[in-house]
Amino acid sequence: MHTLIASPFLDDHLLLRPGSTQGLRIGERRFKELAAANSPCPPWLVDAVGRRWPDLQLAGRRVDEVVLVRQASPFGYGRASYELNLGCNYDCEHCYLALKKFDGLPWPDRKRLLHVMRDAGVLWLQLTGGEPLIDKLFPDVYRLAYELGMMISVSSNGSRLPNRSILDLLTTLRPYRLTISVYGATAESYDSLTRRPGSFAKFQRGLLAAHEAGLPLNLNLIVTQHNAHEHDAMIDMADRLGLPHHVFSNMSPTIYGGAESLPAQSREYLRKRKPFTGCNAGHTFFHVDPHGQASICKVGRDPQIPLLAEGVDGLARLRSIADKLLLRQGGCTGCGLQGTCGTCMPLVTLYRKANAPLASYCQHGPDRRDQQRR
Repeated sequence: MHTLIASPFLDDHLLLRPGSTQGLRIGERRFKELAAANSPCPPWLVDAVGRRWPDLQLAGRRVDEVVLVRQASPFGYGRASYELNLGCNYDCEHCYLALKKFDGLPWPDRKRLLHVMRDAGVLWLQLTGGEPLIDKLFPDVYRLAYELGMMISVSSNGSRLPNRSILDLLTTLRPYRLTISVYGATAESYDSLTRRPGSFAKFQRGLLAAHEAGLPLNLNLIVTQHNAHEHDAMIDMADRLGLPHHVFSNMSPTIYGGAESLPAQSREYLRKRKPFTGCNAGHTFFHVDPHGQASICKVGRDPQIPLLAEGVDGLARLRSIADKLLLRQGGCTGCGLQGTCGTCMPLVTLYRKANAPLASYCQHGPDRRDQQRR
């Protein structure tokens, strides 16, 4: 198994180490040198790796023994997310997936799909769900993505991390990042949100097991009406463990435009979003659902491209789809405050389908009305 990955990434060339958040820019000339090498590691590589990762000693070792060199892709996609399955062992009221059906591809199709993503240039891959760790094919997907030279992030509720086989896999083939969602600081609030008695205890065991194993953890702190009073306690939990964290408090409609997730919103923690000035969805990033349908992101899911039927060539249409989906339309087209709007158009579309209150996604309604009167 490789120790390092050399890969084109957008307009750059990188040297990465699985499980490490650090990397090196090596430039096109040195990348090509590694791609052509079947000889001992060159001095510049030995020195650079020794400085960046002192525990790695490459002197006397062959390039092809330690470095997986990825080929350049004409498609230019550097990142992707892959929903293995929408199924979950929790039933969180705020969940944007709504139905959460246990329904994913068989292994031969998942194998083809991962090769398509590799051929598209995907270097960073997020494995998500549902809850990806309860998917019976998670170990196979994870292992193949790793073998194909992808830097893997896993998004999980943490409940399956005490499982010995899962923990052994993640500590042997280390992810780039393991992100765990936090739904409360006590069993009362946590179990109330997940609607699964005992889920807080499972989360605690999983978090501690991963932390003790030294996995690269990040916490997503989910603030809703059920646990808003524990906002500070969740932050204290992350700080005690010395873990980076992000607070998510704005509830979204479901991926089908349903409103059932919106009542979980804590009005106190409805945050004003930063101005949306565009993103790389559909251009350098794409999303794949459990059936192999590619879209620009997890929110803008329609139109989709059937990757198993069309292969990597189907992604050629994704950029034009992204440009159309991100255009302001409907009630937003005449708004003179679009430059400070914090909600992208695909998300606005879902809010509208859900008949959500304007204040939940349009954060300058009164200012807009004043401007229109003038």
